[in-house]
Amino acid sequence: MLQLLTFLLEKLSLLSKFKLFESSRLDAEDRERTAHGGPPPPLRRGDLLEVPRTLFTHFGIYLGDNKVAHLIPDILPMLTNNNKLISSVITNKRLIIGCMYKCATVRVDTLENFAYGSNILVNRLDNIVKTRPFHNDKAAKRAEKLIGDFPYSLLWNNCEHFVTFCRYGSAASRQTEKFCECLKFVIRDQRSIIISGLVGIITIFCFGMAPSTTLPTIIIPFTLWMAG
Repeated sequence: MLQLLTFLLEKLSLLSKFKLFESSRLDAEDRERTAHGGPPPPLRRGDLLEVPRTLFTHFGIYLGDNKVAHLIPDILPMLTNNNKLISSVITNKRLIIGCMYKCATVRVDTLENFAYGSNILVNRLDNIVKTRPFHNDKAAKRAEKLIGDFPYSLLWNNCEHFVTFCRYGSAASRQTEKFCECLKFVIRDQRSIIISGLVGIITIFCFGMAPSTTLPTIIIPFTLWMAG
């Protein structure tokens, strides 16, 4: 069952890379320039780093000495107390299952393990967030104080909330905002009402008239119509 859910989430993430969590065309251009524009500048303690991962763009705070503090989901702490296994690099599958179980920690990894083979963008949010960033050392110290178990939500308390709290003093996530904008668009689209109604009618034909089929067929289109 977990493998099936992981597979579905990995496939859905292909869509998220194009529509859901990419903030704009300019973001993609920034990534391309980073990939082809030569070596990045030297990292400083307190820099805000971001890399693409399976479901979303992943964020961390650079602590210096090739170390990064980041809030990342991981299923292994729920399955074992073996610190050697837990401290190994978090694969995408571990991350996805950790998201489903809302199991996450603020942990310190090497820069290479944090990047997971992707290109790193540095302090890009400084040009987007209106709040002036803290001094780099203060941002790093704020991150270090939060190392350990941490409450997690993919939308409401994710790695981007963590780094913006550390660097700007206020937790926020542009990825969550983008998702909510997309969700709002889907809800307000009249075609969603038609599609949900057709799916409900097909379900009734396939499984018969029952509260489990009839009520959703009525309630879901009605709710979408009222929300629109």
